[in-house]
Amino acid sequence: MYAAAAALVVAAGLLWRSRLLPLSSFIAKYGGDALWALVVFLGFGLLLRRASTWRVALIAVCFAFSIEFLQLYHADWIDLIRSSRIGHLVLGSTFNGPDLIAYGVGIALGAWAERAWLRASRGAERIGFPVDGK
Repeated sequence: MYAAAAALVVAAGLLWRSRLLPLSSFIAKYGGDALWALVVFLGFGLLLRRASTWRVALIAVCFAFSIEFLQLYHADWIDLIRSSRIGHLVLGSTFNGPDLIAYGVGIALGAWAERAWLRASRGAERIGFPVDGK
């Protein structure tokens, strides 16, 4: 489920950033960042199947924020990676504080969707909360 969802979000993100959609520059930029963070959440969800939704979300936030702060570091080797299309999509290039908010939105959306899906499909054992709210 996570791999398929991540593939769909990657496709949506590439379309989002392609300029084929008539989006404002604000929506294009920060929506794309939120989608990137959603893929990060889904990737960790795939790798950490037994972890709670909130633990996966916390790990995803730490990872996304680390990538953003890594953009303050510039050395030839990492800038060479960033100069490729995939390197730029994964690592970015320039630190921008508001990106952190977009990452939080994307990861929160993923956590909310996972929680809703788990409650609807098989209960809340991964979520860490009982289904009846007790």
